[in-house]
Amino acid sequence: MIEEMRLRDLGVIADATLPIGRGFTAITGETGAGKTMVVTGLGLLLGQRADSGAVRKGATQAAVEGVWLVPEEGVVSARVREAGGDVEPVGDGSAELYLGRTVSSEGRGRATVGGRTAPAGVLADLADDLVVVHGQSDQLRLKSSGAQRDALDRFGGEPVIAAHSAYRAAWDAWRALDAELTTLTADREDRAHEAERLRAAIAEIEAAAPIVGEEEELARRAERLANAEDLRVAAVTAHAALSNEDGSPDVVTLLAEARRALERISGSDEALAAIGEVIADLGYRATDASVALSGYLADLDESGPHELAAVDERRGVLAGLARTHGTVEAAISLLETGSARLVELDDDGDRLERLEAQRDAAASELDAAAAALTAARREAAERLGAAVTEELHALALPDARLSVDVAPASPAGHGRDEVSILLAPHPGADPRPVSRGASGGELSRVMLAIEVVIAGVDPVPTFVFDEVDAGIGGAAAIEVGRRLARLAESSQVIAVTHLAQVAAFAGNHLTVVKGNDGAVTASSVRRLDGAEREAEMARLLSGLTDSEAALTHARELLETGRSR
Repeated sequence: MIEEMRLRDLGVIADATLPIGRGFTAITGETGAGKTMVVTGLGLLLGQRADSGAVRKGATQAAVEGVWLVPEEGVVSARVREAGGDVEPVGDGSAELYLGRTVSSEGRGRATVGGRTAPAGVLADLADDLVVVHGQSDQLRLKSSGAQRDALDRFGGEPVIAAHSAYRAAWDAWRALDAELTTLTADREDRAHEAERLRAAIAEIEAAAPIVGEEEELARRAERLANAEDLRVAAVTAHAALSNEDGSPDVVTLLAEARRALERISGSDEALAAIGEVIADLGYRATDASVALSGYLADLDESGPHELAAVDERRGVLAGLARTHGTVEAAISLLETGSARLVELDDDGDRLERLEAQRDAAASELDAAAAALTAARREAAERLGAAVTEELHALALPDARLSVDVAPASPAGHGRDEVSILLAPHPGADPRPVSRGASGGELSRVMLAIEVVIAGVDPVPTFVFDEVDAGIGGAAAIEVGRRLARLAESSQVIAVTHLAQVAAFAGNHLTVVKGNDGAVTASSVRRLDGAEREAEMARLLSGLTDSEAALTHARELLETGRSR
């Protein structure tokens, strides 16, 4: 529940603190005093869009702060800690939660949750677990089928929640299969063409049988074969210089003579012996080079124009693959991955059959889930209609009868039901949808009756009603006040009202008063009791605070409220 709110520079309110607390709090005040700013400020704390126009004239920013009492280990506290904030334990398993919101005159804003700056979206996440706000716009929203369905589902409780959860899971499963099947069917021709192209490409690549790095090796071989004669002349010349078979001096012979000359005398000189070893090593190396050149010439003789033609032909095949697929490596990669893709594409026929069978099975499960949800809603609709009808009788509509119709509708994520709340305001009248047949006063009481009934099965910590009594008066207004007080037995209730008959039932009466300093209108809030409350009640009744008749009536109303 909300313990306290402070508003600064919001609308016409300069600085006001609202002590709220448990039970039923009524907020009254003259027209233009800023009562609706209380609801606006609360909306800011609940993550609603910030409007720079709400900043008080002459101020740089508006600020709203609120203190909530929440369970120390509940879902709200857990969400606050996830956002980096914290709550302050106060004993008995409860804790205080501090929320704040500022809005600058330039439109910039900041939110604080549990003492830490947080996105405004965190406030919106907390809102559903903190407060339900009802204003005249919410009464109009009750005219929508979606809002009526939501009200029925809230009242239906766990049976409807479980049925809806099962339906939603079946709906998502069916939708996924249907979308996949639709895509597969629509793309079937394209996939067939893809398979044909892929099959031809794989056949071409398999026929070429490319090897990674083959292009570089072929380039080297082609260059060698193109220069074969020059290579042969160079090798023959080098071989003759190293080891000449015609007996003329060559490197190997000359190195052998030098080595033998040194061996004859090197025993008497270590330095000369070392040089002899170097010359011997050079001889071995020259001999090895001569043998290698002989082998090279023999291999070169085996190559010929026919081999160069074969290499050029092979390079042409690989160049064709590169032109088609970008690179030879890309062609090799396609060969490795294309087979799996081809299997997938060739499996379209079987896959279509499998998907159709799976979708049919999912459709059957969806039908069963939809039927179960409809049954749960219809059972809840019977009870909701009877309970709200009883409440309406107590709200000065003694002959009214409300029913909730659950009719077939097009399939959607929320089910296959169209929910309509029907009202017959007097005997003999045909039930008509509240979206078309209810007056403003009737709609206010229908909404209040629904909230009172739903609160019995789905309690909400705090209700805020912004002029829920619009369009009613007299005995009906007294009964609205009585029902708000009853709702306050299980939830905190805050009502902005202009009716004394409603305010009389509040345990906490706050008034928004305005003063004028000659330039700027400012408002403040104070708690009323005793004579001050009687005077405010008289003003609400007659517009006069000192009328003895109005004061007498005010005292009677207050006594009615105390003895409810």
